[in-house]
Amino acid sequence: MDSNSKLLTPLITPDITFNNRVVMAPMSRRRAVNGIPAASAPLYYAQRAGAGLIIAENTAISPNGGGYLHTPGIYNDAQKAAWKAVVDEVHARNGKIFVQLVHTGRIGHPLINEGQAPVVAPSAVQAEGVMRVPGDIHLPMPVPEVLSTAGTRAMVEAHIQAALSAMAVGFDGVEIHAAHGFLPEQFLHPHTNRRTDHYGGSIVNRSRFLLQIMEGVIAAIGKERTGIRLSPFAGVNDLPPYPEELATHQYLTDALKELDILYIHLSGLYANGRSSIPAEYIQNLRKRFPNLLILAGGYSADSAAAALQAGLADMIAFGKPFIANPDLVERFKRNAPLADPDPSTFYWGGDKGYIDYPVRYPDPAACDAIA
Repeated sequence: MDSNSKLLTPLITPDITFNNRVVMAPMSRRRAVNGIPAASAPLYYAQRAGAGLIIAENTAISPNGGGYLHTPGIYNDAQKAAWKAVVDEVHARNGKIFVQLVHTGRIGHPLINEGQAPVVAPSAVQAEGVMRVPGDIHLPMPVPEVLSTAGTRAMVEAHIQAALSAMAVGFDGVEIHAAHGFLPEQFLHPHTNRRTDHYGGSIVNRSRFLLQIMEGVIAAIGKERTGIRLSPFAGVNDLPPYPEELATHQYLTDALKELDILYIHLSGLYANGRSSIPAEYIQNLRKRFPNLLILAGGYSADSAAAALQAGLADMIAFGKPFIANPDLVERFKRNAPLADPDPSTFYWGGDKGYIDYPVRYPDPAACDAIA
């Protein structure tokens, strides 16, 4: 890759400067027993601080929000203390780090949740598939409890409190996880939202939960520290296509423009050389939303550079390449080969497959920051 590639150049906003346009995508590594980031998490993230932006893995806003076994949270003091150690290490290496805030809704199981709290959702629509629970057994996901109107508002407040906690810990900002069939998308989607109150029915009503979260988080921590992840047309977690999907996401895009948030992060599924998000959709979004756009899903260094050069995005997120290549940005700079990750350790285990991938090219800026 040309060392002058746009992918490797800084991105300057009025409030945050990113050293390059490479984003470490939020990836659940499931090593947070009791929702507390592992003792080795500070090193894991610090090794990858050469990214222009790290978006830390999806982090539960409440005891029943994590969805999967051993995902981190940010709703109690022990969790926040562990995250502070992560943030401090990344900042010591001149990195920027946001945290992705999540509630998975109907995706999960009470046996995973603190206090065996029930899974909840907009409507009583059971998710397909099974979930790994303690004891390394897999059980079907249950029919979720329906959130009342007051309970829905309480979930909005939980997102706001989590954002405040993230800023108190020292994160540079937050990303609201509204993708992949989790709770905000369950409200957006008519398959999982069959409500008759003002959170169900029309596009406006189905979008209300997510937009109330965004409005509340912006009021609490500032629009310049707030982003969102969306996955239009992905069909993750058995959400089928629906006739109003395009109109729903265009309505959201226009509302997010008015809220003036820092960025939209689109997560596409990449298969057979194509993304689940059509290029025409991205081009239309660029016209509708003037702030930062991050694209994720199957990018190489070359295809990322091409997308930036074509004006399709401002930053590109990489997932699996960052697992096996802590020094990914330096490898891009040097046109060095990339190591392959071990899928057997993606969501299971301790330090093996987590912090033991070699760093061949330490980031010079990071070295200077800690000299």
